[in-house]
Amino acid sequence: MSGLVTIFGGSGFLGRYIARRMAQQGWRVRVATRRPNDAMFVRTYGVVGQVEPIFCNIRDDASVQAALTGATAVVNCVGILAEKGKNGFDAVQVDGAERVARLAKENGVARMVQVSAIGADEESDSDYSRTKAEGEAAVLAHMPDAMILRPSILFGAEDEFFNRFATMTKFGPVLPMVGASTRFQPVYVDDVAAAAEQGVLGTAPGGVYELGGPDVSTFRELMQEMLGVIHRRRILLNLPVPIARLMAFGLNVVQFVSFGLIHNNTLTGDQITNLQKDNVVSGDHKGFDDLGITPVATEAVLPDYLWRFRPSGQYDAIKDSAKNLRV
Repeated sequence: MSGLVTIFGGSGFLGRYIARRMAQQGWRVRVATRRPNDAMFVRTYGVVGQVEPIFCNIRDDASVQAALTGATAVVNCVGILAEKGKNGFDAVQVDGAERVARLAKENGVARMVQVSAIGADEESDSDYSRTKAEGEAAVLAHMPDAMILRPSILFGAEDEFFNRFATMTKFGPVLPMVGASTRFQPVYVDDVAAAAEQGVLGTAPGGVYELGGPDVSTFRELMQEMLGVIHRRRILLNLPVPIARLMAFGLNVVQFVSFGLIHNNTLTGDQITNLQKDNVVSGDHKGFDDLGITPVATEAVLPDYLWRFRPSGQYDAIKDSAKNLRV
């Protein structure tokens, strides 16, 4: 074994890909998560005892300290898109990131990778983007050589973007959007994991890396691509911002009157603010080229997992395969 890496949020969408890569490198992997019983699947990434999920609350010093004990490197993948209870943007994305970096330094952890996001800006009107930037600053204050990864929207088999909208196509002829003209640069989740892998191994220097896929598309164009993959026709309806904010307010009211039992993770005011801003690489920081990574395009991956949303499911996928063979 080459070392021990602690991955906070290691059972999440991106974290599990990083965990798998580090296990393949021969490292011991400690997956720090709030629900270790739901993360037992990570054990299959390595030999017996190589990958272990443990309980950790990123809001608690003692919990983070225990997760970092003996670690050679640390990756922080923890982030939220909507606040829930004590897990607010500041508590998770600023204080949590600072806590991981501070205790990592105190424990002599050699390397740290912090997962942020394109658009991180301390002056942003979005709490999500503001706290991502403040979290970066907090990390660098303790671990100045840390690698900061700023990916655009992630796609892959477990994503919450294409899967969510593909699911919505089952419930009616209209697919609503906010910010149809906003540009995105979708990036394959395993490409970002490969960047994090280099940070853990120390084969790439620290600093800020903006990570975007090979193609830039508007929100509407991405939805059209998704509809083409799942063989469905839907009316793409761009919701005016005032109406979208009214809907978000209504969903928040439902959350309030249900005492949080019904959580609004569908549409929030902060998400609407973000959806009005392009989510593409600025060119002001390092990127995939500096890491020697060629990013994968959406067209090469989406059919592999969106086929289940097709009208005939796997049978549509079989037809496609047969058509390709004939060509």
